[in-house]
Formats: sequence, C-alpha cells, structure tokens
Amino acid sequence: MSGSIEPIGPSMSQTHGNTHIRHFLVRLPRSMEEVWPAVAAAEGLSAWCTPVDVLEPRLDGTVALRDLGAGRVTAWDVDRVAEYTVEGGDRLRFHLERDGEDGSTLRFTHEYQGEGASEAEWRVRFERLIGYWGSAERGREQVP
Repeated sequence: MSGSIEPIGPSMSQTHGNTHIRHFLVRLPRSMEEVWPAVAAAEGLSAWCTPVDVLEPRLDGTVALRDLGAGRVTAWDVDRVAEYTVEGGDRLRFHLERDGEDGSTLRFTHEYQGEGASEAEWRVRFERLIGYWGSAERGREQVP
C-alpha cells in the first residue's frame, strides 16, 4: 500500500428512480483475513459500524443491525464478500480485495431507498474501522 493514497477515497453516488447507491473504496493496512471479522462478525461490526443484535454468518442467515434494520445475509463468500439486505430494501455490501502484501481494499456499497446515512456519516464509520485494530489491541492489553 502506498502511503500517499488516501485511505478513504471519494464516494460515488448513483440514483435510479428512488433507489440510491453509494460506493466507497477504503484502503486498510491489514490483510483480508484480519479485516474479514470486522465486516462479517457481530463483534467486529459493532465496534465500528453499528451495534449488531443478531448475525448468523452464512448465506440466508438472519441479521439485525440496530441502526440499519433487520433482514438476511444475501451474499457470503468467506474472507471476500458479506452482504446484508434489511427491511425496506437497504443493502450493505462489503467486498474485500488484496492490496499489496499486507493490505486490503474494501469496496463498500450501500443501496437504499429514501433517506440513508450521509457520506459524512459513512466516512466517520470508516475512520473508526481504520482505527479498529489499534483499539482492539489496547483492549487486549488491559485484560488481566
């Protein structure tokens, strides 16, 4: 990963009728295997995105994301793709790709109807994701 590349790229938005689609590209200084639990496990998502009440980590599993809604896991490719579709048709897709030897790139898509989280709100979440490993490591240091 190059140090001169911004970790959170500019978002791209599209609108088709009343469906809005927002895309982000986030470069992370961690391997895909390290990033996967942050997007595909209840503890990881809760730490940076939104509290997770239920997450069955498999295709067609149940998901309940407290601030975003409840629904199903609609795509699941271990270590690569996790997609959650919740009530109202909102869809969150996390697609991981390798980025050099030690990094990964998250291609994130949020598809929604009506009002969705703003670009600024997602940027704050992704900043928390980038800092996730530091805070997780500090938490382990405090455990006796």
